[in-house]
Amino acid sequence: MLCENESLQTQSSFRLLVVRLGAMGDILHALPAVTAMRLAHPDWHIGWAVEPRWQALLAAPGAQVRGSAMPIVDRLHMGPLRRWKQHPFSLQTAHEFAALRDEMRAERYDAILDLQGAIRSAVIARAAGGERIVGEAHPREWPAHWLFTERVATRGAHVVEQDLELASAVAGDALDIGEAMLPFDPEAERWTYAQLGTPPARGATRSVALIAPGAGWGAKRWPPERYAMVAEGLAERGFRVLVNAAPGEEPLAAPIIATGAATALTATLPQLIALTRRVSLLIAGDTGPLHLACALGRPVVGIYGPTDPSRNGPYGTRSRVLRSPGSRRDHSRRPEPDPGLLTITPKDVLRAADELIAGERAP
Repeated sequence: MLCENESLQTQSSFRLLVVRLGAMGDILHALPAVTAMRLAHPDWHIGWAVEPRWQALLAAPGAQVRGSAMPIVDRLHMGPLRRWKQHPFSLQTAHEFAALRDEMRAERYDAILDLQGAIRSAVIARAAGGERIVGEAHPREWPAHWLFTERVATRGAHVVEQDLELASAVAGDALDIGEAMLPFDPEAERWTYAQLGTPPARGATRSVALIAPGAGWGAKRWPPERYAMVAEGLAERGFRVLVNAAPGEEPLAAPIIATGAATALTATLPQLIALTRRVSLLIAGDTGPLHLACALGRPVVGIYGPTDPSRNGPYGTRSRVLRSPGSRRDHSRRPEPDPGLLTITPKDVLRAADELIAGERAP
């Protein structure tokens, strides 16, 4: 174990495990910090414990070693937390947890960085067996801090900044924030080509707008009927409008599609990454696709209600955030939209979109 002020830059054999199991937006918020560690210390061995459904954010399908298909990590450790939560006392859960523990311990990590701050992530960090378990001094779930061996007091307002502070504490040196590295999947790029009818490219396709009407719970969801009016306005402005209709979100997409101004797309996560790389505008609430667009540097309009955009809002890209002064931070998972969210009109959203479009086209 290094002294407190000793830099790890010369330790090419240093082995680090990142624990950030989910969800989509949270993993995307963690990526700039882990990217910064990768760029500052390219010889480190970096593993990541993640839920299987989010692995495409870290590695393209079939990736085995670090490279363009697996830019951040050298090893993924899968923890199917959703299934474990449904069957916490089953033999299958016990066997799978034991297998994950043994797999992580076999890697002999020098440090474990918990970027989730939850009891479940802290338990997995402990199970990995490293001497250093680093987490936030005031984690999201307070009991988690008892499982950390090192607690870092963060000062940043945004979670991206907080994660960078935690990463810097592990690295032993000040890290610079940078763009998140996301995998490049050629098959998903070909799918995007088929959808957009233009050659595969890593840059944006002009005049393609993506609307993502879903969100983690009802209080964060702006009404689909209002998104429908936005889709009509974007179509009048010459945009081709696409709607991300994730599995289970078809009822949210239906009113938007019914206008005839937009087309629904059901994409896998690698396909959504490829598609988002090439849109010229994304409109959504506080949801994974919005944070994906931010990670890829695409302009976004964020429609916020009970979550605080100063902590969870768009970061690292051109954006406009709409939020009512009457909305208060509230993470209780209520099914109905936040009252403040309902004060935001389609005209407000289209005005914000026009501002971004004007900035994009300015010389």
